[in-house]
Amino acid sequence: MKMRAKAEILLVIVFIIIPAVLAEDQFEWYAKGQNAANAGDYVDALTYYNNALSVDPSYAPALAGKAATLNQLGQYQEALDSADQALSSQFSTTAQNAQAYALFKLGRYTDAIAAYVNLTAVQTNYADAYCNLAYSYVQEGMPDQALSAYAQCTNLDPNNPDTWNQMGLAFMSENKYNDALVAFNHATLLTITNAEIWNDKGEAFAALGQYQNAIDCFNKALSLNPLYTEAQQNLKAAAAQPQVFQITGSPTPTELPWVLKTPVTTTATLPAPPQTTAVTTLPPKTPISQQTTYTPLSPFDAVAALVVAGFVMAGMNCGRKH
Repeated sequence: MKMRAKAEILLVIVFIIIPAVLAEDQFEWYAKGQNAANAGDYVDALTYYNNALSVDPSYAPALAGKAATLNQLGQYQEALDSADQALSSQFSTTAQNAQAYALFKLGRYTDAIAAYVNLTAVQTNYADAYCNLAYSYVQEGMPDQALSAYAQCTNLDPNNPDTWNQMGLAFMSENKYNDALVAFNHATLLTITNAEIWNDKGEAFAALGQYQNAIDCFNKALSLNPLYTEAQQNLKAAAAQPQVFQITGSPTPTELPWVLKTPVTTTATLPAPPQTTAVTTLPPKTPISQQTTYTPLSPFDAVAALVVAGFVMAGMNCGRKH
C-alpha cells in the first residue's frame, strides 16, 4: 500500500508539473508565426498567430503579424480589422503599414493617405510606403503632393522603372512635359521591354511637338505589343502632324530639382512581410488546432519532474521516521 500511495503521489506531481512546463504561450506561438511568415508560409503563419491570440486576444504583436499575413493572402478587410485592433492598444510600424496597405488595396485612398503619412513620420526609409502614398495622392487629384512623395520613393529606390513612369504621368497631368520626359527617360534606361512606358514617353514627345521622336516611341511600344490600341491611335495622330521638330537619339536623363540630395536616415526598422530574418526553426507542416496545444516532453523536462518528485517523496519518508 505504501508503494502504491507513493506512485499515486508521483503521478499527481508529474501531471501538475509537466503541463505547466510545456504549455506554449503567446510568445512562442508568435515566434512560430514570424518564422512561417519569413518562409512565405502564410497559411501556417496565420494559424500560429491565431494560436497566440487564443492565449491572449489582445497581444498586439500577434495582431500586427496577423494583419500583415492577411494582406499577403489578399484578405484586405480582415487585415484592416486586425491592424486597427493592434493599433488601438499599441503603435507599431508593422501594424501601421498593414493598416495603410489594406486601405490602399481597398481603394480607400483618403484613409490610406492619412495612414501612410503617420507611417512615414516614423519610418522614413521605406520606399513602397512613399510610392503607395504618391499613387494615393494621384487618385485624390493632388499632383504636387504626389510628386513630393515620388521624390522620396525614387531617392530610396531609384531603380524601379514603374515609379519613374508614374512620376512622368504625374508631371504630364501638370503640363510639365519636359520634366515628364526626363522621368520617362529614367524609366526607359532601366527597362526597354515595357510597351506602356514607351507609349507614355511618346506622348511626352508629342506634347512637346517632337513628333518623329514620338513616332519612334509609339513604334517601339507596338513592336513589344502589336495589339496595344492606345499606341496605335497615338501613332496615327503623331504621323498626321507636320514634322517641325525632331531630336536625334534619346535625351540623357538629368537629376531633376525635386529629387532629394541627402541620404534618408531612420532609427526604426519596418518589418515588411515576408520578414527577412527567422527567430526559431519552423516545425514540419502539420494541421494545427486553433487551441493551445502541448509539445512532446523532452528528456530534460522528464528528468527535472522526476527529481522534484524524488525530493517530495524523500521528505515524506523522513517525516514518517521522525
